[in-house]
Amino acid sequence: MLADWRPSCAIELMRLRAQMLAELRQFFAERSVLEVETPLLSHSIGTDPQLEFFTTEYCLSPQRQTLFLQTSPEFAMKRLLAAGSGCIYQIGKAFRNGESGRFHNPEFTMLEWYRVGFTLPQLMDEITELFAGLFKEQSLQETQRVSYQNIFVSYTGLDPLIFSYQDYCVFARKSQIPEAVDICGHDHAVWLDFIFSHKVQPHLGENALCMVYGYPACQSSLARINEDNAQIADRVELFINGVELGNGYYELTDAKEQSRRFDQELAIRKQQKLPVIVKDQRLIAALESGLPECSGMAIGLDRLLALLSNSASLDEVLSFPIRRA
Repeated sequence: MLADWRPSCAIELMRLRAQMLAELRQFFAERSVLEVETPLLSHSIGTDPQLEFFTTEYCLSPQRQTLFLQTSPEFAMKRLLAAGSGCIYQIGKAFRNGESGRFHNPEFTMLEWYRVGFTLPQLMDEITELFAGLFKEQSLQETQRVSYQNIFVSYTGLDPLIFSYQDYCVFARKSQIPEAVDICGHDHAVWLDFIFSHKVQPHLGENALCMVYGYPACQSSLARINEDNAQIADRVELFINGVELGNGYYELTDAKEQSRRFDQELAIRKQQKLPVIVKDQRLIAALESGLPECSGMAIGLDRLLALLSNSASLDEVLSFPIRRA
């Protein structure tokens, strides 16, 4: 008999998860945000070169089809928004290949919501309210809001909006992360991700929710470019005690610009010899039909539960992490 058949988390944490989910649903019900459900399997997937995904074969006669396990419900939820759903949220599973560790599991639970008519600051206000309720017994300090540029300069002395390969290489060697030179090459966005995760993120949100906003435009992904400063995107990320919890945008509604960004990411995937995929034409069609002005946020609930319970890793809050699944 296998010795590891038991769940890795305590029964008390199963109850805490149930309580957290109930509080989340109550929060959105009080604000008339509709709970929805979208497929885990789809004919397309996001083009982000930094995300690896799972595929499966659909045995549809007379020809097998490759389907993708979703890394996020974002594209399907935006199709609902374009169809007139109004404000929506979803709690469900997402999948990312190659991710396993202290705060990673290839299968995880995600909360994602979209608020029609909200700007990014309005969404940040709502996030503050949500976390105040969830962490009412942990007595978090006052929520922090900092710009990406200010916090990056503060901890590195580098301006993230101006890419100098030489300066970044000098910083990497002085900061004892020389491997960054080979890993990042001449890709500004990859440099920013690497330096931020190693030298900035560990300092963020000490016993407080820290919201970092105004990311460099090269990391815009699905966010709008700020109308007052074309060098930054209307994007925000959430951190508590150095742990990244969520990622949100003032959503891009321009179908042509979104298609251009997908093509750009597909070109990078081809250059890096990553698996070939096609962009989601149904999402592009939904944007062409008209996505309402909205802001959205995605939060990893397993990480959130780990912080709520002061757990050292996801293994302590998952019933069966991948090594026991």
